[in-house]
Amino acid sequence: MAATRALTIPDVYDRFVKGKKVKVEDWDYKITPENLTALKEKYNIKFDPKEIVPEDKDMVNRLFQAGLEMLVTVGYYNQDLGRVMHVTEEEVWEGIKKTPTKMIYGEGKDIARFYPRHGNSNVKPIIQGGPTGSPISEDVFVQVMQSYAQEGVVDTLVNGVMTTIEGHPAKTKTPYEIRATMAELRAVKEARVRAARPGMGV
Repeated sequence: MAATRALTIPDVYDRFVKGKKVKVEDWDYKITPENLTALKEKYNIKFDPKEIVPEDKDMVNRLFQAGLEMLVTVGYYNQDLGRVMHVTEEEVWEGIKKTPTKMIYGEGKDIARFYPRHGNSNVKPIIQGGPTGSPISEDVFVQVMQSYAQEGVVDTLVNGVMTTIEGHPAKTKTPYEIRATMAELRAVKEARVRAARPGMGV
């Protein structure tokens, strides 16, 4: 029977909490590679180094089917909980059906619109610039983010991670982590203003 709605965040959390306990070593070195190998053979998937992104429709369909079967068979692994969550094929399709067909980042003259793109698409790709989670010193954080924001080809920003705040390490699960996060937000805002792109999406 088809799912009547897509999974919510509470649904996902509840399933993880009730999920089967699995060691990360078993997930990484046994469960994942064994299933990948079996599905590679089942769907006759071969990698061509000359064609990183395959354009053959039959291969694309087989890759999708293999990925779908992998997801339904193996599930998701939550390393923090050490548990696996499973979904049904119907739930996967329901999630795909509910996926937005477009997204808008930013505001005013700096808006970036994301639309679906297919092979050899005429739709211009959105370019996201930034250090993407890389550690950045607090003394150069604004300048680093500004260097991306002021590039005309960059449509949206992905910020880095401030390693310290007022000289203190931004250690996780401490008040300094929260302070560093707030400082990151202020720094990104300042970088966008300096680059004359205050409405740029992040």
